[in-house]
Amino acid sequence: MTRTISILGATGSIGASTLDLIRRERDGWRVVALTANGNAADLARLAREFSAEVAVVADEANLPALRDMLAGSGIAAAGGASALVEAASRPADITVAAIVGCAGLAPCMAAIEQGRTVALANKEALVSAGDVMLAAVARHGATLLPVDSEHNAIFQCLAGNDPAHVRSITLTASGGPFRDWSADRLAAATPQQAVCHPNWQMGAKISVDSATMFNKGLELIEAHHLFPVGLGRLRIVVHPQSVVHSMVEYRDGSTLAQLGPSDMRVPIASCLAWPERMDTTCAPLDLAALGELTFRVPDEGRFPATRICRDAAQAGGAAAAVLNAANEVAVASFLDGKIGFTRIAAMVEEVMARYAPAAPAALGDVFAIDEEARRHARALLEFA
Repeated sequence: MTRTISILGATGSIGASTLDLIRRERDGWRVVALTANGNAADLARLAREFSAEVAVVADEANLPALRDMLAGSGIAAAGGASALVEAASRPADITVAAIVGCAGLAPCMAAIEQGRTVALANKEALVSAGDVMLAAVARHGATLLPVDSEHNAIFQCLAGNDPAHVRSITLTASGGPFRDWSADRLAAATPQQAVCHPNWQMGAKISVDSATMFNKGLELIEAHHLFPVGLGRLRIVVHPQSVVHSMVEYRDGSTLAQLGPSDMRVPIASCLAWPERMDTTCAPLDLAALGELTFRVPDEGRFPATRICRDAAQAGGAAAAVLNAANEVAVASFLDGKIGFTRIAAMVEEVMARYAPAAPAALGDVFAIDEEARRHARALLEFA
């Protein structure tokens, strides 16, 4: 049976991995929509290869080029934020939501409102609008599947078990490229060093988040929404090998862990085939060759991001939305060479201390909070 799929963020790493899996089972899928931020050339190539119904660039300046490259193909071309939402609103059996940052929130919500399955790879959307998004999932009868390797691992370890029996959930963190660096050395870290993740191939923003440990903190907030076992039962351990992706401990002392290669095709395949399984070309684990798996407690002195995120989750309301917006501004500023590496966490904490709005009740509230938090973050940059 042929299934339909839309991929929001088709030219990024998640999109590429998803399309690689579809490419290997081409007869089983019909592509509805593919979107990209501004890479018109790659988007047009993929849209032609997979005979997409529509291709959308978020940056309207690239729309003329996209139209030229799709001329004569029969594939519709569109651009801009409203076009992204329209593409996400098209009926599809599964929508992969992989647009980075808060920019992916509106399209993700549009997909949820179709009442189908959404494979969520945009953690910032759930972090910023968790309560609003989950209310929409319940209201429209949608199914939300986690693509992040850690949350997908938890999802698999919980399968068939009553969450009431969970004693704890442990998210594993690689620790990023700076996990063994001293505090003095961290202060001098460069963007080029921060984006060189030792285990995963990822985009610049998420790579910096991994280096600061904000990525894991955001995942903690996301897990708090996805798996409501209580914040006190969510833990983080540093696991440099990135083989154990997460663990669930039950009240009887049993701990279930999901192991796999550092390849996003594994959790993506889990979502695409759910509740079944599908083949991938990922090499099987060779535990004997690995030799050992190590774990250690995060150092929140050198990497305060996990503490800041836990505090935001505990505060609830709009705190996580403010945190996410401030972090996006801080990471972009670091990548542009405007602030130092250790300034990222400090800047996020300063914005959270200055701006504490009421909890959002609707999507529009989330966007307003996000914009105001960014304004506060940019104001701090003027004095950096």
